[in-house]
Amino acid sequence: MDALMANYASDSDSDSNGGEPAAVSAGAPEVPEPSALLPPPPLELLQPPNFVDYSAMAQGSRVRSFPHVEGSYALHVYIPVVIPSDAKKQLALAMKRAASLVPDLYAVDADYALSELCKDEHKLEKVLLSREFHVSLGRPVAVQVHQIDSFIAMLRQKFQSQQRYWMEFNKWEHFVNDDCTRSFLSLEVTRTGLPEISKQILVVDEVYRLHGLPEFYKNPRPHISLVWALGDVSGKLKQAIKDIEKYQSSTSSLQKCNVRCKFSRVVCKVGKKLHDICKVAD
Repeated sequence: MDALMANYASDSDSDSNGGEPAAVSAGAPEVPEPSALLPPPPLELLQPPNFVDYSAMAQGSRVRSFPHVEGSYALHVYIPVVIPSDAKKQLALAMKRAASLVPDLYAVDADYALSELCKDEHKLEKVLLSREFHVSLGRPVAVQVHQIDSFIAMLRQKFQSQQRYWMEFNKWEHFVNDDCTRSFLSLEVTRTGLPEISKQILVVDEVYRLHGLPEFYKNPRPHISLVWALGDVSGKLKQAIKDIEKYQSSTSSLQKCNVRCKFSRVVCKVGKKLHDICKVAD
């Protein structure tokens, strides 16, 4: 495949130098006419199996939580979460019902329209449900470059004795960010895992406070957000949640959404760089 792509690349670059054509020696074969050159290869030959054309999907436009300032980096502390395979089917059904009631929803971080993803089971699972989600342990904030090393070192020191525990995302909920520029459809932790996550948030709050950064909300509600919409669309999301819960309670095999997974690590993202704060062995 690499050889095939290289051959076509060399054909497309052959006229890039411009100027007069080079002289052809008497014994050299004639240069073929343009019509005799190979046609472009079929697109499917250049695409791997199970290729998803993301560019064909409608994309949203997010608003930055805070303006970019020279010498500062966006920082976020969180628990990575991957949806277990056995929960993806029920989540896919829930996402389809949400898309039918709230047409302008987008996949979190990927920003592809949920209504388009729902037209294809493979795209819905590949783009949305197979991605890595996160439970925030602190607010996304701007941190000065000279604070980064001490911030990471302090977090690692405080998280060095973490133990593995179960997290259960068992309740559909909607959230709106502080400036009401975005709304989220989320799964909240209300029982299993809540005490442990709450303690971790307090630890992160202490490190934020020591670095002059704003602490987390007073009554934190740990959750993963699956999709988002521009502005405050609380009314539509409330109706979507009622519809999802009514449907799930009426289906014997899908009594209620219950996504269970194990806590395994804490990550701090600074700019585009990921720092592992702690990892818990199996």
